[in-house]
Amino acid sequence: MQRREFLIAAGAATLASSMPSWAQSYPSDPIHLIVPFSPGGPTDSFARLYAESLGKQLGQSVIVENKDGASGSIGSMDVMRSKPDGYNILFGTASTHGLYNLIQNKPRYDAATDFEYIAVLGGAPVALAVNNDMPDTLREFVDASKAAPDTMYYGSPGAGTLLHVATENFLQLSGASVGHVPYKGSAPAMQDLMGGSIEMAVGTLGGLLPLHKGGRLKLLGVASAKRLDLAPEIPTIAESAGLDTPFEALLWNVVAVPRNTPPEIKARLAEASQAAMNDAETAEKLIAQNMFADLHIGDEAASRFVKAEAAKWKPVIDSLGPTIRR
Repeated sequence: MQRREFLIAAGAATLASSMPSWAQSYPSDPIHLIVPFSPGGPTDSFARLYAESLGKQLGQSVIVENKDGASGSIGSMDVMRSKPDGYNILFGTASTHGLYNLIQNKPRYDAATDFEYIAVLGGAPVALAVNNDMPDTLREFVDASKAAPDTMYYGSPGAGTLLHVATENFLQLSGASVGHVPYKGSAPAMQDLMGGSIEMAVGTLGGLLPLHKGGRLKLLGVASAKRLDLAPEIPTIAESAGLDTPFEALLWNVVAVPRNTPPEIKARLAEASQAAMNDAETAEKLIAQNMFADLHIGDEAASRFVKAEAAKWKPVIDSLGPTIRR
């Protein structure tokens, strides 16, 4: 075991041993895991794997509830306003907790102060796909959009989401002329892409690769510095589009609870989350869906990760300005 992992585990064990009796009985009722996006997308898929494994570790049901809308803020606020007793937890994302306060002119919550973090779990690489009538490389797609400006559109899971920001950054770097159509989640955007209603969509490698292999769309690039072992046949976005610098974006997931949740409850959830994600069967299922675990356990470690991601994207959001801010 790595020294950092040992210290995390030892700390969680110490906290657990000092819990009062009411906390040791937690959870005595089912836990509701709120996913602030629609069913069928990458966030929902990861959440369901996590919920199943977490439930086994806690010996209690973990029920996934999808509460989509307003780019994830509706579900996030629902958890923020809930009783801080560990029975309503949020499956947040880079969109709801990394970028939200950077994008919203009048944010309805503060991701840094209205929540406390249990763990960053991992995520999936961002990828770009086009419908089957489009060219076979992003360079050709960009050229086609320039030749017919204001006639092509791409879909995202919502305005202000990481996938929206990442795509606008790509359009800025490549000079492509493609309009934005926001959806309530990734699944409806993919349906319209495959139906030919939009020309391009942004998603994750895990969500797009099976559709690409099934001939339902063309997966043209993944937002990573180099080709991934998960799908070595798929070029990077920079490679496919002919960009001079790497283009990287990761859709990560974070488990959060309302502020003032008792530390004993947070420790129990953190310990169980670590065990859930280290479970061999869960790890295999993540790999099968082209997702991965990258654990940052506890409020301090998770907060540090979230703040670093926000700092990374802030210059991009500043450069995009009114295109992104709402």
